[in-house]
Amino acid sequence: MKRKRLIGDILVYGFLTAAALVTLFPLLMALMNSFKTNGELLTSVIALPTAVRFDNYVRTFEKMHYLRSLGNTVILSGVGVGLIILFSALAGWKLCRTKTRLSGFLLKLFIFSMLIPFSSIMIPLYRVTLLLKLKNSLLGLAFVYAGLGVSMAIFLYNGFVKSIPLELEEAAAIDGCGPLQTFFVVILPLLKPITATICITNVLWIWNDFLLPLVVVSDSRKYTLLLSTNTLFGQYSSDWTAILSALILAALPVIVFYALFQKQILKGISEGAVKG
Repeated sequence: MKRKRLIGDILVYGFLTAAALVTLFPLLMALMNSFKTNGELLTSVIALPTAVRFDNYVRTFEKMHYLRSLGNTVILSGVGVGLIILFSALAGWKLCRTKTRLSGFLLKLFIFSMLIPFSSIMIPLYRVTLLLKLKNSLLGLAFVYAGLGVSMAIFLYNGFVKSIPLELEEAAAIDGCGPLQTFFVVILPLLKPITATICITNVLWIWNDFLLPLVVVSDSRKYTLLLSTNTLFGQYSSDWTAILSALILAALPVIVFYALFQKQILKGISEGAVKG
């Protein structure tokens, strides 16, 4: 019995190790080749660099205006996620506590909207951004992200609120709290686990998204990190070592974020999954 269990553990951990290596392989290859010259890269992709050079990173830092692009991405992610959390938490709580046909219909409508692919609404969405004068505006783009991201967040908040006793809200009402005060003082602090989950998933989504900023933003001064990386691709030739170093620089803040908040991320996802 113990031997079978040992063999099973070896197979499982062997499979997980292989899956981890396959997942990390593109990142490791990009990191390794970012230190090469273009001649070394074109000669052999899998060979180690002859020397560790940071010239590519210095050149890329200047070409893509890294600090400006990083600031734009941080602002966009922060405002977009903040709007998603604010609107979704309020809507999810209200839809859960309001037992009417309208609230049930609205919840189903939000769930149905998650099934609509982005490609089918890309052109109408672009026309809406032009009509509302949101084009080339980071704040406007953040509102677009909020509109696209609230459906999933409302669904998650709605499920999580069901686990919160209604007696807490009734006690707050007896103490004189209004609906908004009850939400912000009593309910919102209890939503921390699912809020962490929603925050993490949406930060990663907005940070790594390329298509929506490409559609809405055309002013180079408001480019995100991925849009700035795209400027390194030329029509007839591309500086591949600069592109690889740009991709590493674009991914580095997310990697640092995950390393610093790993415990909170895992706790939020696990608690949100169990209670939601």
